[in-house]
Amino acid sequence: MATLNALIGCWYKDLETGQQFEVVATDEGLDTIEVQLIDGEICEYDLDSWRQLKLTGIEEPEDWRNAFELSDDDYRHWDDGIMPEQIGNPLHEIESDVVNGILDEF
Repeated sequence: MATLNALIGCWYKDLETGQQFEVVATDEGLDTIEVQLIDGEICEYDLDSWRQLKLTGIEEPEDWRNAFELSDDDYRHWDDGIMPEQIGNPLHEIESDVVNGILDEF
């Protein structure tokens, strides 16, 4: 039986149980593989147990976020983040006297 290597971030399906999961961590020192099932549960396999599984590699399921009740709107890009120093700082509300290089004199 061919054994698939456990690659972090890759999705697999156990052909015997139909369970889908993603490998989230490996520990070479302890010979363990940590996976997260599609329902969010975390499981750990030792290397011998992993080798006995009948696995196939699959693409990331479209509905894997349903267990966490997440949608595309819940994801933000790093550029969209709010900087803590901008929240509630009254200095950010002061308008500049200089607009486009022209000094606004009274």
